[in-house]
Amino acid sequence: MLHGLLQVWFGWVRDGGYLGVIALMAMESSIFPVPSEIVIPPAAFWASQGRMSLSGVILAGTFGSWLGSAITYWVSRWIGRAVILRWGRFVLIKPDGLERAERFVARYEVGGVFFARLLPVVRHLISIPAGIARMSFGVFSLVTVLGAFTWCSVLAWFGVKITAAHPDLMDDPEALVRMIQHEGHWIVGAVLGLCLLYLLVMRLTSRGSQSAA
Repeated sequence: MLHGLLQVWFGWVRDGGYLGVIALMAMESSIFPVPSEIVIPPAAFWASQGRMSLSGVILAGTFGSWLGSAITYWVSRWIGRAVILRWGRFVLIKPDGLERAERFVARYEVGGVFFARLLPVVRHLISIPAGIARMSFGVFSLVTVLGAFTWCSVLAWFGVKITAAHPDLMDDPEALVRMIQHEGHWIVGAVLGLCLLYLLVMRLTSRGSQSAA
């Protein structure tokens, strides 16, 4: 089933161009498990072949990510946590995944939303606790766009680099996802390092303000 879905999504990017990228990245940033690794890298490859522009791919991916996140934010803000916990399993939202995302937002606050755009598992759920907590939509949108732009830029760079070296991956979506995920482990490590640095700065500044008081 997954193989079939990957083939369908891959076809959306190939045939739909920018609109396909927007639609799939909007799904990836909501409750649908669309891997961004099957969207931006192949689009970047086709951009390198002249079918799209690389900047257009990145901007389309960023807009799609914001769109899906914004819809999820407002739906979560409207229906509330209790409804999501009770019925979320029917739309692939597991309670432990939601609680993990809530802890992430509670611990890292606004910066957590930015970093979450660069991390697997948490990425597509982070809009839900932000909506439940009624985070400022303007602030939420800003950090979402910044995080999504960063992630799409990295994936586009990987897409051009990897598909240029392994053009056969364009015929095997599953192998492309595995390759991007394998090559991207250092990105996750770097993001986790930045998260720890952010938390340290928050603690130090908090102590400083308490001492001044």
